[in-house]
Amino acid sequence: MKNHCCDDMDVHANFKCDVHDHPFDCPDKIIIYDVSDEDYGLIIHDGGSSRIGIDYCPWCGSKLQCLKRK
Repeated sequence: MKNHCCDDMDVHANFKCDVHDHPFDCPDKIIIYDVSDEDYGLIIHDGGSSRIGIDYCPWCGSKLQCLKRK
């Protein structure tokens, strides 16, 4: 059962790196779902923990919903 709007979002939001402990350190991690803030974001790989919040899926265009409300 997928947890996100589409297969691509599911893969990227659930991606776990075997090399990097922190998602903001991994160049392959591009989407983050923050459970505590209940939002999605595109990770800015600038050496910090910056992200840009998104309301729509970059792959399928669906409006993103909090997983707790699904």
